[in-house]
Amino acid sequence: MTERLYYHDSFLKTFKAQVRDVRLHSQTAAQSVWQIALDRSAFYPTSGGQPYDTGMLTAASRSGTLLEVGVDAVEEDEQGEVWHTTLKPLLAGTEIAGTIDWPRRLDHMQQHSGQHLLSAVFAHELRAMTVSFHLGEEVSTIDLATETLAHHSLERVERIANELIAEDRSVTVTQVSRADAEAKLAAGILRKLPPIEGTIRLIEIADYDLNACGGTHVHATGQIGGLHLRSVERVRQGLRVEFVCGLRAVKSARQDYGALSRTASALSVSRNQVPEAAERVLSEVKAAQKRSEKILEELAGYQAARLAVEEQIHRGIREVRRIFPDREAAYVKLLASRLAASVPQTVALFAATQQEPAVIVLSRSSGMEFHCGDVLKAALAESGLRGGGSADLAQGQAPRSQADEILQRISTAIRGARLADSEESFPNRGSAAKL
Repeated sequence: MTERLYYHDSFLKTFKAQVRDVRLHSQTAAQSVWQIALDRSAFYPTSGGQPYDTGMLTAASRSGTLLEVGVDAVEEDEQGEVWHTTLKPLLAGTEIAGTIDWPRRLDHMQQHSGQHLLSAVFAHELRAMTVSFHLGEEVSTIDLATETLAHHSLERVERIANELIAEDRSVTVTQVSRADAEAKLAAGILRKLPPIEGTIRLIEIADYDLNACGGTHVHATGQIGGLHLRSVERVRQGLRVEFVCGLRAVKSARQDYGALSRTASALSVSRNQVPEAAERVLSEVKAAQKRSEKILEELAGYQAARLAVEEQIHRGIREVRRIFPDREAAYVKLLASRLAASVPQTVALFAATQQEPAVIVLSRSSGMEFHCGDVLKAALAESGLRGGGSADLAQGQAPRSQADEILQRISTAIRGARLADSEESFPNRGSAAKL
């Protein structure tokens, strides 16, 4: 198997190795992807929650020309072999020089060592144990087996973690047997133990934490560079804490500062006054929304009265059918309800076509025989569309181009239903008329 150089020196940036094997990973008409195995490598494969390294493999061709092969990903197979994913193959036996993408590696070390430290502080201070973690490209998270965390507790954990970073405590790597690791676990010295046999790799933060881990880490806590808690959210197994370390924390703080400065400028206040100004603006917006809702209700009442006098009752129904190309669906629904509620024997058949799809609304005065939800549902179903609602009010969606057709279909259905009801109630009406 590949000798893993990062086990002994996480700060190793370059190394020499020999190609042991090469295989075709995937192939399309435009591109072939290869995987290369080396006899020794400083590239970390995705494992244990830590992302893979990237970088470059450089080899000399027979003509003496240097061939550079980018390493885009690194993974470990079930047999423990480390494969470096590239877009170019290298022949077995080729001597190479490997170069790690150092900024990426340093970032991963800062986040991973920061995670060890943060999990240890939560365990020491709050007895909140980490059950899983994830090191992402932008932010990292740990999941804690606890139901609640007070805000002041989070601030205390963050403060203690940064104090330990400032103390620049050593971070050391040791190799122990499985039996020794189990003894440390039983004694409460070791925080957790992975289900593997053989030699166990332990990461120790001096006089504070001992944990089994195969990842890359800093040499001292000071190299973590700072730790900032970003957010907390509830998940199935407890609470998820989002954090950033090192240069990510600097980047995060800079982004937050920029957003705060832009907000302060927009509100014409200082940065310290943003919370109060935001609350004031929110209060004003809520008040304006209430005023707007009241105005719309009044407008709907006036418009409903006007629409009512524009249509006469025909065969026991005042049918008001309209298409509104410049009104929002919420207002059209309100107007339909107001119209049907304020005038007896009235049916409101409206379509709001400001957006696509259009919104179809059907409302009726109380006491009328048909069921709005059933009628609208049946009319839309003829076009493969869906909708429904209560006996007095229903709505659905349809393409704007079909809005008028569907309104006509609903109108026909309502009048047909009322005509059938009328004939059923007075079956001899025709004979009486002849007499």
